[in-house]
Amino acid sequence: MIPYGRQHITNIELKKVREVMLSNNLTQGKLTPIFEKKLSQYTKSKYAVASNSGTSALHISCLSLGLKKNDIVWTSPNSFIASANCAEYCEAKIDFVDIDYKTGNMSIELLEEKLIYAKKKKLLPKILIPVHFGGHPTDQKKIWELSKKYNFKILEDASHSLGAKNKNENVGSCKYSDITVFSFHPVKSITTAEGGASTTNSKIIYEKLLKYRAHGVTQGDYKYKGFYCSYFQDSLGYNYRLSDVHSAIGIGQIENIKKILKKRKEICQRYISAFKGSNIEPINESKNIESSNHLFVIRPKKTISKFFTNNSINYLRKKGIGVNCHYFPIHLQPYYRNKGFKIGLFKNAEKHAKFSVSIPVFVSLKKNIQDNVIGILLEYYNNI
Repeated sequence: MIPYGRQHITNIELKKVREVMLSNNLTQGKLTPIFEKKLSQYTKSKYAVASNSGTSALHISCLSLGLKKNDIVWTSPNSFIASANCAEYCEAKIDFVDIDYKTGNMSIELLEEKLIYAKKKKLLPKILIPVHFGGHPTDQKKIWELSKKYNFKILEDASHSLGAKNKNENVGSCKYSDITVFSFHPVKSITTAEGGASTTNSKIIYEKLLKYRAHGVTQGDYKYKGFYCSYFQDSLGYNYRLSDVHSAIGIGQIENIKKILKKRKEICQRYISAFKGSNIEPINESKNIESSNHLFVIRPKKTISKFFTNNSINYLRKKGIGVNCHYFPIHLQPYYRNKGFKIGLFKNAEKHAKFSVSIPVFVSLKKNIQDNVIGILLEYYNNI
């Protein structure tokens, strides 16, 4: 089975992991700060805080922006469930903004319409979480302009898009957001096995992220009525640290990210060329962006009523191609349906889920294997 994505590990990462495994510190050593520094330099942000997953990075980012019970958060229904769950962890109220069917990203037009209506009803969000679908950045400048008008915070879910650019602005620079979150799951641009990070330009937010990541604890002498402690806790936090073992992998990966992104781009360009003139339509990128090419998503140009993603997935997997659906809409998950969400609320995301399939993109995908994938896809889609 050819997977839709997988990690690319070299001898550089193996060497770095061996070094840390033989050192005195498997966690809370020097490597995580080094990885964070490299990440902030790469994204051109002032600060980066690594955590043990993209999900935990989203959680502490919400907390650092002051999200609390009954506050409102909006995100995209076309994403992994973590984009919405982070609000649930804070007992906030979640809602969604439908996508632009061409890009898979949150529709700016529908966002503005919803903001106008929400202002009248006094139901504006405290935080907006736009999702960079497939590695294609959202139009953050326009979202930033809306945030100033409607007074909400912006938390970019850029789990897919480390290495992407929007109008030459690095994703993660936080020029048009308060915080940007990345994921380092094995199928992403770079991996730490499991891991994530939050970038920001605010020192106040940075310090809050650090505290929420580590039990709500501040290191330093603490004395109380004859007692002594080397740290003190003045807020509730979590154990979301990234170990030095994982950071060692991340350091090797980010040092090699240019080659990784170049290879992923080459693979996607070969798909685009091969599918010209066929019934296969790749999802469109917005103008003036440089994608990280995390996913390559296709749809049939001509659709028929009996065509559904699950049918194509079953057929293509039987042929040995590990395609996937990105994404089954969050609002239709049983947990969220139990909160009152139902089919028909976000029609573009639902249409996208019915007709879109993610096909293999990973660094070690060889040309002859990709050609085999292309041949099977062309035969299938040109005959539906």
